Amino acid sequence: MKTLSLEGRMTLVVACSAIVGALVFAGVSIWPFPQLLVWIRTVPDKAGKLPPAPPLETFDVGTAMVICLIVLLPLSAWVAHALVEPLRRLMRALESAVASYRDGDFSMSIGTTRRDELGDLIRMHNALGQTLRDQRQHIAQRELLLDTVVQNTPVALVLTDRAGKVTYANIAARHLFNEGRTLAGLDFDEVLGDMPESLREAAKSGEDALFSVEMEGSEETFHLSQRGFRLQGKPHRLQLYRRMTRELSRQEVHTWKRVIRVISHELNNSLAPISSLSHSGAELARRGDLERLPGVFASIGDRAKHLHSFISGYASFAKLPAPQSRPIDWQSFLDALALHASFRLAAPLPEQRGWFDPTQVEQVLINLIKNAHEAGGDPDEVTLAVHHVGRDMLIEVADRGPGMSETVLAQALLPFYSTKRSGTGLGLALAREISEAHGGRIALSNRDGGGLRVTLVLPVVSG
Repeated sequence: MKTLSLEGRMTLVVACSAIVGALVFAGVSIWPFPQLLVWIRTVPDKAGKLPPAPPLETFDVGTAMVICLIVLLPLSAWVAHALVEPLRRLMRALESAVASYRDGDFSMSIGTTRRDELGDLIRMHNALGQTLRDQRQHIAQRELLLDTVVQNTPVALVLTDRAGKVTYANIAARHLFNEGRTLAGLDFDEVLGDMPESLREAAKSGEDALFSVEMEGSEETFHLSQRGFRLQGKPHRLQLYRRMTRELSRQEVHTWKRVIRVISHELNNSLAPISSLSHSGAELARRGDLERLPGVFASIGDRAKHLHSFISGYASFAKLPAPQSRPIDWQSFLDALALHASFRLAAPLPEQRGWFDPTQVEQVLINLIKNAHEAGGDPDEVTLAVHHVGRDMLIEVADRGPGMSETVLAQALLPFYSTKRSGTGLGLALAREISEAHGGRIALSNRDGGGLRVTLVLPVVSG
């Protein structure tokens, strides 16, 4: 509760100053200063009595004003110092507190016993400091929890700035890229220089991708997710490398079980009618009713034909022959491919010839282009491009459909996986099988602006 406000104190000081000034002027000009001067100038009589004071008009008013100034100026300076010094101390304390806040130290508070507006300001300042301390402690605890989670996650996390320098990397990233040593401050492009080519290409693409690399004598499959954002007003890029080998193996086992169930169900749906029709045919033959036997045999043939068609699709995948690679002229190969699939060539063809089995690769590209058209984008945006990069040939089929979600992207290369209700899931799995049989690989990535890009990587072997 304020006992006296700053305005009230100032009013009291001004009033006291006016009263003191009037008293000093009266003392100098009226009484007792004029009488004291007269007494000093005259010699007291023998009785020791002072002579009578001269009249007021005989006293020099100018002299009185000078004497008032001499008396009041030091007094005014002392009063001003007494009034301003507490404010000056308070201002210095506030400057120190603000400097501490600027440096991130919120532990400073200011003591006061004032009951005026400045006291209220100091108490509000202390309350603000306590609030900032509580928030800082809460944020520090959250950051500690977040850092603990991020550091111990199996996903390798790398954060880079505009110059490509690593600003943050968790434990999994340090083990993946730098043998457990810190990555902070390193040029991430230089770090990637020692990594497998497929990982470098996926990282430089700037898009989400699924790729496989040879690590420690075994093949590891990774899902890469990349996002750009602004941190403290500066552009950064976040890359997440997730190992998918174990998940793909688990999904592959689950897929094989599902395939076995599908085949078993289809066999039962065909064999049960065949068995029933065979029994009916035998019964008709025993009765001598030969006119109905051709219909029974025709039904048995239809069911057997349907079963053969169903099994042959899976058998062709299991009995894929070894590729018969030979030198391939790109223009002739793509002219033949254009008779079976519609696409737009997105880049000039390389001079270096390809080296692969044209029949198998053509079948892969037909399936990929068909999937691109079925994705639902603009048919004119279904493109094919061939690039010669180092020791590899990259055949890219791209569309402008909706792309793939992270879940679908992670499972797309599983055998028999399909997002279509009536699909067998042989398309991408067959493409993966054929590319690996050629010593290459296949990679999937979502495109900026929508769409999917499927890259078939085939090694260049001189023929």
